[in-house]
Amino acid sequence: MRVYPRCGIPLKLQRRSVVVKTSVPGLLLDSGPNGMSRFRVQTELASAELFLHGAHLAAWQPADHRPVLWLSGNSWFEAGKPIRGGVPICFPWFGPHPQDSALPAHGTARLQEWQLQTASSGPDGVIRLLLQSMIGSFIVRYELGIGRELHLQLTCELSATVTQAERFEAALHTYFAVSDILAVQITGLENAGFMNKVPQLERCEPTGEAIRFSEETDRVYQNTPDTVVLHDPGLQRKISVSKQGSLSTVIWNPWIDKSRRMPDFGDDEWTGMVCIETACVGDHAIVLQPGQSHQMSATICVS
Repeated sequence: MRVYPRCGIPLKLQRRSVVVKTSVPGLLLDSGPNGMSRFRVQTELASAELFLHGAHLAAWQPADHRPVLWLSGNSWFEAGKPIRGGVPICFPWFGPHPQDSALPAHGTARLQEWQLQTASSGPDGVIRLLLQSMIGSFIVRYELGIGRELHLQLTCELSATVTQAERFEAALHTYFAVSDILAVQITGLENAGFMNKVPQLERCEPTGEAIRFSEETDRVYQNTPDTVVLHDPGLQRKISVSKQGSLSTVIWNPWIDKSRRMPDFGDDEWTGMVCIETACVGDHAIVLQPGQSHQMSATICVS
């Protein structure tokens, strides 16, 4: 069977793609796998792919670099299901719902169709997209700046029509492509305590060391405003993630057994990815009064 070259999706899942030029140079609208509406960016600075389903950034590649984001070859591109890889938006909760396990993990934002509000290209050549969705009582806006750097900004506003404060969690669940998970390391979190979810939930003290991988890893680092750096000697690059409005950083790799249990994740794909997530979760969840908003942003650079 032939394979969709960008992300390993069988061609039989795709409909005939109709490309629509926009008024923004370098920005095209077409249909991706299963006919899902997709924006494609192709400029001298970078290329990218964004699906309206979940406002999901599936690919970003600065000029003269290899792809930065990872996307599973087993990912679903179906209504009501999340896309595996890229940058899913987790909102308004993270992980399982605290009261109702029947609700979708990581909230409903990544399952909804978002609306494109504006698209523009400035004199710097960066393409900017603003999307919006109404999720529960929240108006959620997502702004992307796509160039040699990737800027992601999530703004969550609690409707002024509600009568009481509401709490939410949010994460930009970013999957990074790596040469070999056994060879990479992550710095910037040496002095941060964390909640370790594997093999069971426990609070851990700072290790004082860079993060390296030798088993399933699922950690929520707390009080982490500083930049985190992914060092990948195999690809001879560093990826830095700087952020604002976020005091949680999630590090995740499913390893062998969990990869085999996930139907939308290839059995051997765990070696080529790691998640570094800009987040407001757990102890650093956000509480808003009616009419208030909170802004969380991440800037990703490759060197």
